[in-house]
Amino acid sequence: MICYIIRRLFYMIPVILGVILITFVLFNVVGGSPAAMALGKNASPQALEEFDEQRGFNKPVLFGWWTTTRASPEVRAVSENVGGMTVTRYSVAMSFPLRPDTTYRLRGEIGEATERVSLTPHDGVIILSHAKPRKREGKGGGFVELLFSTGTNVTTKPVTLSLTGKAPELLALTLERRMSYWTDSQLVHYFKRLARLDLGTSLATNEKVTVMLKRGIGPSMALTVPIFFGGLVLSVTLALVCAYWRNRLPDRVLVFASVALMSVNYLVWIVFGQFFLAYKLGWFPIWGFESWSYLALPACIGIFSGLGANLRFYRTVILDEMYKDYVRTAYAKGLGPVAVLFRHVLPNAMIPIVTNVALALPFLYTGSLLLESFFGIPGLGGISVNAINSSDVDVVRGVVLVGSALYVVANLLTDVCYALVDPRVRLK
Repeated sequence: MICYIIRRLFYMIPVILGVILITFVLFNVVGGSPAAMALGKNASPQALEEFDEQRGFNKPVLFGWWTTTRASPEVRAVSENVGGMTVTRYSVAMSFPLRPDTTYRLRGEIGEATERVSLTPHDGVIILSHAKPRKREGKGGGFVELLFSTGTNVTTKPVTLSLTGKAPELLALTLERRMSYWTDSQLVHYFKRLARLDLGTSLATNEKVTVMLKRGIGPSMALTVPIFFGGLVLSVTLALVCAYWRNRLPDRVLVFASVALMSVNYLVWIVFGQFFLAYKLGWFPIWGFESWSYLALPACIGIFSGLGANLRFYRTVILDEMYKDYVRTAYAKGLGPVAVLFRHVLPNAMIPIVTNVALALPFLYTGSLLLESFFGIPGLGGISVNAINSSDVDVVRGVVLVGSALYVVANLLTDVCYALVDPRVRLK
């Protein structure tokens, strides 16, 4: 068994790496700009750049030497007639101070009539190359690429870009910064953070995500663990009652009750419990997390809301075993119904029961979103809801990563439990 567990642990590595890559693509590539979501549309380019700098979002996504910068040039054009030729000088001003001793690339899209491009330096700017205009295949116009480097002092002074031609035109202009080395990317930065067990910083509270998860996992587990074990014991017990009195009054009453419980929406239980049991009768506190009494009502709601589905499932599993040949053999040998039920039927029904239990284990960590939100329990469920509403990328990603890791571990525990509850299962 130990060799099997070690081998499965190695199998987990590519699975976890796959989850990390998927979450990276979803939040860093597809999800848009975290800086714009956190600071708003009216934030200045410098504030957005500083935000990206702190969290590594101003690096290339995967790998590369160049990355875009938010020091987006502001262009002003002045045209002059020199010797029958139109010369247009574009004054290119930066939105905020550029980095010292850094190489930048000014890339422009130019019109078809442009014949020559030059860049006039100012103090603190060193021209590295004047690239000739390149024509765009199949279409009019072309591109120009100009390299310059800042000196030891930062600069915001404009540089002058001159276009010469019959009707020169500058269509678009972008500024890129050269990286110190090509592996300095968002992906490498993300893996380095995870290697340090750093899940990032919350955009809303500016607090470490690991600290938030540690603070929220206690209240979540205090709520979900009683719901998990209480629901498991109660549903398996009632399923055994249904199997013992199958097709008789207790079985039919419990089946009817389970269908009725499955038909009631989760929110109905919450509203009913808070209004009648807590507000009208005063049996439970309505809101807060100060002692065990604050968890009694949400725990009962969690147990009863999931009791119907669990009871139907466990009843089906146990009754499926009741009609097999080994049960008839046990009755033929003179064993009573209780002995057959507990010594033969229940052990053979443990495989699907263990599977259902293992699938629910990772959700103990994430907590109950609705219960925590309605009852004011400061657990991971409430943290996740607030993070989703405020587009708090690092918090959502941290919850997803830890939940995925727990799900993989739960699958391993499921296989081990199969061998423990069923001697026919061999772990190889």
